[in-house]
Amino acid sequence: MPAKFNRPPISGVFSQTKVSTIGTGTTARRSETVSYFFARELEDGLLEVQPLGDSVVFGEPVKVSLDEFLAQYMPEPQLSQQRAKAETAHEGEIRKAVARGDKFYKQGKTYSAEYEYGKALALDEENIRANFGIGLCYVERGDTEKARVVLGRLVRLEAAFEDEHKHLFNEFGISLRKSGMDAEALTYYSRALELCPSDENLHYNMARASFNMGEIQEAILHLDQCLALNPVHAEARRFEIFIKRRRKGGA
Repeated sequence: MPAKFNRPPISGVFSQTKVSTIGTGTTARRSETVSYFFARELEDGLLEVQPLGDSVVFGEPVKVSLDEFLAQYMPEPQLSQQRAKAETAHEGEIRKAVARGDKFYKQGKTYSAEYEYGKALALDEENIRANFGIGLCYVERGDTEKARVVLGRLVRLEAAFEDEHKHLFNEFGISLRKSGMDAEALTYYSRALELCPSDENLHYNMARASFNMGEIQEAILHLDQCLALNPVHAEARRFEIFIKRRRKGGA
């Protein structure tokens, strides 16, 4: 909420009426067109406004000032309530689909799991758990093209790297590397490092992926950074010793 406003942030369905004149002279008549939008107030005090059709937002959102918004848009409380109820119903459906997907994935039924995760993503394409789940299905089956699509989606979602999703994040990264998708794993870990620069395990995982790709110097660099953050990181210390012994033996 913007600090200068002592109120809840604006959020909900709003309408905009545009008036135009059709015809000329005595045949001229006034026409009104009403369009609906979903709007939410941002932390910087601007409002993000996005067209709304059949309760689904579409098109690119635009940002407007509070004064401009209040002058041009009218609140639609009934439509806001209807949208809130629909979103609540969708959330329940999404949770159930993801839970079924998790169950099938643990049983090794990746096609059934994919179907359930897909149902969740049809309702919310940015759902973190469903994206990780369907990505794991693709990686496990060796469907690298589809896995890359999911990877591209995940690296754009900052929420994917939050602590609550840590176990999914780790599992997905390890699966990429174990499936030989080391370049993709590096892309994934690099994005995570932008958001969590003090995580020594990210450097360790990047060292593993770099080593697999034959980029030995890059692997050593990441191990050094890992150990600088955590000098007692046992796996990183053993891996560094292994690489240095291997390089010395090959010299």
